[in-house]
Amino acid sequence: MAATTACATSGKEGQQPRLRADALRNRERIIAAARETMVEFGAEVPLDEIARRAGVGNATLYRHFADRLELIHYVTLSVMSRTADRAESALAEESDAFQALRRFVHAAVEERIGALCPLLSDGVDRDHPELLAGRDRLESAIEAVMGAARDSGQLRTDIAVGDLMVAITQLTRPLPSSGCVDFERFVHRHLQLFLDGLQTPARSELPGAAATLEDLRRRS
Repeated sequence: MAATTACATSGKEGQQPRLRADALRNRERIIAAARETMVEFGAEVPLDEIARRAGVGNATLYRHFADRLELIHYVTLSVMSRTADRAESALAEESDAFQALRRFVHAAVEERIGALCPLLSDGVDRDHPELLAGRDRLESAIEAVMGAARDSGQLRTDIAVGDLMVAITQLTRPLPSSGCVDFERFVHRHLQLFLDGLQTPARSELPGAAATLEDLRRRS
């Protein structure tokens, strides 16, 4: 996985020695555990809980990550890399272009992008070169999937990557203080309804213009 490989060879500010295999496994476990616990409990989940979930000691966690912001940085890289991997795999392995888009979208919600968006607080450097590179790769991968579906004549032409990501984000954003305990079991059902609305022929004319990721960044 691109993000965790990058984590093993470079820090946020410069190059670091390549990690031993056992140290790399610990680092990957910490990142995976941080992603899971931050989705469940939010960005302020105790680091002790992350270490416990990863099966490592607190000292091991702090040996790899100086503080919470650095850990969030690498969790974000990991999610972007995993999501790009899913887009690239769907496009390479599916013979039908719209089925590749369906496969990617259903897989992308499993990354819980909406739940992770709040992690990008003011303290995180959104313009860090690693995050910019990860974002560019993700955007290109999604553009390729959508472009193939559009070229096949199955995807309506009045939408862009931003439209797709808004839907995925909203369907994976946790509901605060909600009584919908089993809300997640409806996500893929409603995602399928959304995907049906992306197919041609379009049943209505959409208001406004197609949203790009740059549009979303400018308005945030």
